[in-house]
Amino acid sequence: METDVAVIARLRAAGCVFAEDEAAILLGSARSAAELDLLVARRVAGEPLEQVVGWAEFAGLRVLVDPGVFVPRRRSEFLVSIALGSVTLGSVALGSVTLGGARDGRTPPVVVDLCCGTGALGLAVAVGLGRGNQPGGGGTAGGQLGGVELHAADLDPAAVACARRNVEPAGGHVHAGDLFAALPGALRGRVDVLVCNAPYVPSTEVAFMPAEARDHEALMALDGGGDGLAVLRRVAAAAAHWLAPGGVLLVETSERQAPTMAAAMAEGALTPRVHEDEDSGATVVTGVAD
Repeated sequence: METDVAVIARLRAAGCVFAEDEAAILLGSARSAAELDLLVARRVAGEPLEQVVGWAEFAGLRVLVDPGVFVPRRRSEFLVSIALGSVTLGSVALGSVTLGGARDGRTPPVVVDLCCGTGALGLAVAVGLGRGNQPGGGGTAGGQLGGVELHAADLDPAAVACARRNVEPAGGHVHAGDLFAALPGALRGRVDVLVCNAPYVPSTEVAFMPAEARDHEALMALDGGGDGLAVLRRVAAAAAHWLAPGGVLLVETSERQAPTMAAAMAEGALTPRVHEDEDSGATVVTGVAD
């Protein structure tokens, strides 16, 4: 089997910025010299590391990633932190409104992840809420949801299959279809936390994305239409019908798109707020239902 020095050299020659870290992951994932050579060759050819090894670390969880499926970005952990900081055992800090799903302490909070990809965002939010939902604030062994009801949905069959491998073992549900049309009607008016990491790259800018995203992730997971907000506008327009009183919608955008997205949420009868993280460069827009 190749040494770590040899693997690092191959990765550096291919332009991998974090060659040392990636080499350690590849070496730890390979079960033989032949498999290591294959994994390194795939990475050198430009395939995302997470698709090569089949998993990604996200918000403290190991999430399975299948070939062709959108890789959860580390900057999206900011959205998870905003969701968990906004919801604490039934209260929403954004306006201090009580979540409908946790009013009586008996009905489980409901989390929905639209455009879910691997299901990483919804799973991270649900697991985080589940920890706080346990008596005494205990953890959720094995990544279980701690009484939180989780639903995830995507239009891409490959993403749905991947999300099922991540979400269903934890006790969640995965649906195939277009946004809210994929969800069970019984969820209408009951959703406490709605996350949607829909594509927000304008169509004309997709060609300028890194090749590992452009060439190895589904176009529908990248292309957000003319100004990048085509899908997110649809979500903002319909979210109030699905959110419980005080429920919150959280989406990721670029900094320049945030005012437009906030206006779309206001038009959808949600109270918007923009959150920015300088360290990751992430921008999240939230909207709270009355």
